[in-house]
Amino acid sequence: MDVMRIEGGNTLSGSISVSGAKNAALPIFAATLLTEETCILENVPNLSDIRFMAQILEHLGAEVEQIAPTSWKISAKTISHRAPYDLVRKMRASVCLMGPLAGRLKKAEISLPGGCVIGPRPIDMHLKGFAGLGMKVEVDKGYVFLDATEACGNPIFLGGRHGSTVTGTANVLMAAVLTPGKTIIECAACEPEVVDLCKMLVSMGADIQGIGSPTLTIVGVAKLSGCRYTILPDRIEAGTFLIAGAMAGDNLTVTNLRVADQAALIDKLKEAGVPLTIESDSAVTVSKSSSPLKPVDVVTHPHPGFPTDVQAQMSTLMSVTPGISIVTEKIFPNRFMHVPELQRMGADIAIEGPNAIVKGQSKLSGAPVMASDLRASAALILAGLVAEGTTWVLRIYHLDRGYDKIDEKLRAVGAVIDRIPESDMPKDLNPEAA
Repeated sequence: MDVMRIEGGNTLSGSISVSGAKNAALPIFAATLLTEETCILENVPNLSDIRFMAQILEHLGAEVEQIAPTSWKISAKTISHRAPYDLVRKMRASVCLMGPLAGRLKKAEISLPGGCVIGPRPIDMHLKGFAGLGMKVEVDKGYVFLDATEACGNPIFLGGRHGSTVTGTANVLMAAVLTPGKTIIECAACEPEVVDLCKMLVSMGADIQGIGSPTLTIVGVAKLSGCRYTILPDRIEAGTFLIAGAMAGDNLTVTNLRVADQAALIDKLKEAGVPLTIESDSAVTVSKSSSPLKPVDVVTHPHPGFPTDVQAQMSTLMSVTPGISIVTEKIFPNRFMHVPELQRMGADIAIEGPNAIVKGQSKLSGAPVMASDLRASAALILAGLVAEGTTWVLRIYHLDRGYDKIDEKLRAVGAVIDRIPESDMPKDLNPEAA
């Protein structure tokens, strides 16, 4: 297992490019099961989650080939309806296979994906949506069984206690495109990744109206065709790099992003006083301010609100911003696993329910820290960039799930960061060696 070693205090400058979006690519990979014809997917990030999804599709019977570093060819001519636990357990996003399998094969048998370190993310809204389409839904011995032989289009409401369900919307949408009749999904998620999935399905021949709105109207078609589709840039990776520039940048230009997808983050960075220039629809230049930043309060919301997946990174920026900031997490109230590790580096953060009270200060100190999840990993990398001394980030396999070569990208713009075997880490600094 590798660890990330970071020497803090170095300036980031130049250009850093954003890869394709993981959270769009995974359901789009699943959507290729909706057709017997070949799909070519481009701008796919090189991530462990992508490779896990490819393995699952192969297990189901699809022919999957990586034809270039960021391009995949998938042909799902003959597929099975069953995805077992030993595969699904590796990645929670595999739950989005239910919709395509039920839509095309009229039946599905999928293992429940299990829990998550950032809190429970139940699939009850997914199952509610499938039942709304007239499917027979049964949960038994850790598996979900779907019988869609009598499914038909219907109005479905997918709102939950924390807002719309992103993966649930994708799942029901993928089932509905091959279900006879008209389906109307109310309180559909509006995230760019859902929009990307809709656009891909339309390119395959699906009939979807209201794309990008909370009301999706789907008229089922008999068959979908193959397609060639380019996945949108990863807005969370882009946000992470923008915050890196705000913390340690000197004219760091983030390219291959979509400025429209960064509106909530850009608004907060401007409010904090971060020097930021929008160069084009796909490039933003950001620098560390020569004067102290101002603290800001952040509340996470579904899109177009401030994204929960950038909350940990923004908390890190506020930890080195003088004054008191309050970060409120309304999507996953327990998503503060990064806080104890930031505290090890000297951050002054107190948790009160869904709120993190951040008392910003001028510096952090390098320390060995433990990554607990994907976005916590990114937050610790950002902290290491500005900390005095050396920061060691353990369990970076979380990072490899969602960031394509982040160490190489940061090193190319001036960061002193490298990936080394855990065995090369000083034993007295490694809490897992005890």
